[in-house]
Amino acid sequence: MALNLHTHLEGCVRPTTAAELATVAGVPAPVGGWETALVVRQPSNLTTFLSHVGAVYPVLGSREALYRVTREAVEDAAADGCDFLELRAGPMTHVRDGFDVMAAIEAMCAGLDDGQRATGLPAGLIVCVLRNHDEETNIAVARAAARRAGSGVVGFDVAGDELLYPSLIPFVKPFAIAVAAGLGLTAHVAEAGPAANLMDAVNTLGVHRIGHGSRVADEPAVLAWAAAHEVCFEVCPTSNVLTGAVSSVRAHPIHRFLRSGCRVVLGDDDPITTGSRLSSEVARLTTDTGVTEGAMTSMHHAAVDVAFCDKSTRDMLRVQLASGDISSS
Repeated sequence: MALNLHTHLEGCVRPTTAAELATVAGVPAPVGGWETALVVRQPSNLTTFLSHVGAVYPVLGSREALYRVTREAVEDAAADGCDFLELRAGPMTHVRDGFDVMAAIEAMCAGLDDGQRATGLPAGLIVCVLRNHDEETNIAVARAAARRAGSGVVGFDVAGDELLYPSLIPFVKPFAIAVAAGLGLTAHVAEAGPAANLMDAVNTLGVHRIGHGSRVADEPAVLAWAAAHEVCFEVCPTSNVLTGAVSSVRAHPIHRFLRSGCRVVLGDDDPITTGSRLSSEVARLTTDTGVTEGAMTSMHHAAVDVAFCDKSTRDMLRVQLASGDISSS
């Protein structure tokens, strides 16, 4: 169907899998059951949304659990018609006694590898550091990610609650480690925080891909700056509605991003949390917001250009896109 450049492992966990992992781990079921805990039904704010994503954390603290949910995430994306997948996760949230950050990353890489072999879907892991963790912790995550650079790990990201933890200064050193390892860089900014946070991320961390960035559309000067600096927005429409970043899919700022000359790529963010996979996101954009086939094709081209992948994978995707094998609708 398309390239998915923004989806979180923790938001991909099937409720049935969460229930089975909870039984194994001795974790009590949440009130109302796992589907109620994991799925967001009504728009609220980023903090509430992240609480649903975080509901699955207690069951992911083992190699077996992370391996399984990663493999299943690749399988589910392939079943949705995805042509290329970047799956991101915050490994430090799954660390336990006797199960360190390197072990967590290796478990996810193993699941990713087996998922790719089973489905033929090319995929890579983006390692996230989190805003609520201290600098020393995030440096340790960056060093672990760097050790697997090119062997499953393809990118580096900062995620978490932008309103509660707005500063990017604690992430300068972790991102420098990621750069030295050759990892692709992206950052969650200007989703809940102000548009100027985008400029801060580009100047402070050196990123040119931005997760969400919805607030930028409300500031013409920042939007023009983003276009001039070739910033690429990773757009996840349904998630942006549920976090309160935009009022509706119809009102999504994707049109303003495209008109400004910025590159735009698609993701489904947390498909279990939102109840919407990438194919549904594409459908909503074309039916609810009037994104044209030409604009959708442009987004596919942008995705191939900015994807965190090796040359052979990029060349393969370009051939698929040129031949029409990657759908534009």
